[in-house]
Amino acid sequence: MQRQNFRCMHRLRVRWAEVDMQKIVFNAHYLMYIDTAMSEYWRALALPYEASMHILGGEMYVKKATVEYHASAKLDDTLDVGMRCARIGNSSCVFEAAIYCGDRLLVTGELIYVFADPATQTSTPVPAALRAILEGYEAGAEMVEVRTGDWNALGRDAARLRTAVFVREQGIPADAEADALDTSARHAVLYNRLGQPVATGRLLQQAP
Repeated sequence: MQRQNFRCMHRLRVRWAEVDMQKIVFNAHYLMYIDTAMSEYWRALALPYEASMHILGGEMYVKKATVEYHASAKLDDTLDVGMRCARIGNSSCVFEAAIYCGDRLLVTGELIYVFADPATQTSTPVPAALRAILEGYEAGAEMVEVRTGDWNALGRDAARLRTAVFVREQGIPADAEADALDTSARHAVLYNRLGQPVATGRLLQQAP
């Protein structure tokens, strides 16, 4: 596997708790590195996982995970973990991973996920929308659409995002988060391919 084959690449550093008596990374941690990169892959798709799966009507379950070791990582090494969707079947998706230290390939892995009904955990077909997102991402397509407008057009989605980030996550008082400038500002909201608003900002004009 070549680094250029991966559009999604996540960087991390080996920590003290991840090495063994031989002072190399304990074998099980490589699978954790791959799983961490899988979370970054969903981020690259602009899909907030829980909310997106709710829209899609299912969940992704790991059916099989395999890891092949080629070389070892050591304490304080900087690793790049590549992740890509290699194949999409009727109800399953095959993801390939590769872990590099510089240009040296250390580990390759394969994860098979099955899309399933969370209530029964029985497999169901991969939704067409998810299939299109995965195929589009691997083909180099943009994962978000930027819409700009005034508060009347975008205020509802912008306010929802700002409340989630500033009020709920950061604890800013709700009455301090919004101000009178919203009505005159130019707003931008990013939407993912499921139509979910995922980011927002505003441009203020201080003078004509």
